[in-house]
Amino acid sequence: QVQLVESGGGLVQAGGSLRLSCAASVSINTMDWYRQAPGKQRELVAVMKGSMTTNYSDSVKGRFTISRDNAKNTVYLQMSSLKPEDTAVYYCHGRYLLRDYWGQGTQVTVSS
Repeated sequence: QVQLVESGGGLVQAGGSLRLSCAASVSINTMDWYRQAPGKQRELVAVMKGSMTTNYSDSVKGRFTISRDNAKNTVYLQMSSLKPEDTAVYYCHGRYLLRDYWGQGTQVTVSS
């Protein structure tokens, strides 16, 4: 059973920073971060393929950084210059042996 366990969410003021972590029970080549705000669809925020290739949504580009520690099977999302519109539940996602796996979600709340 593949498990993804997230941590690091919380309440922060606008302009602040948070780092999310997602620890996987297996090594997964491509890991993503999604988020879902109340009343909105889940949206893709950042993707990391292997150890070097990254992609970001336009809404977070330049403010968020995805990275990974392969030795720990952990992917991170460093979020800076946070805005109230970044408030959402953040989920990590990985695809392993043709199946999709999701973390439990971690709440990020940015106050103005």
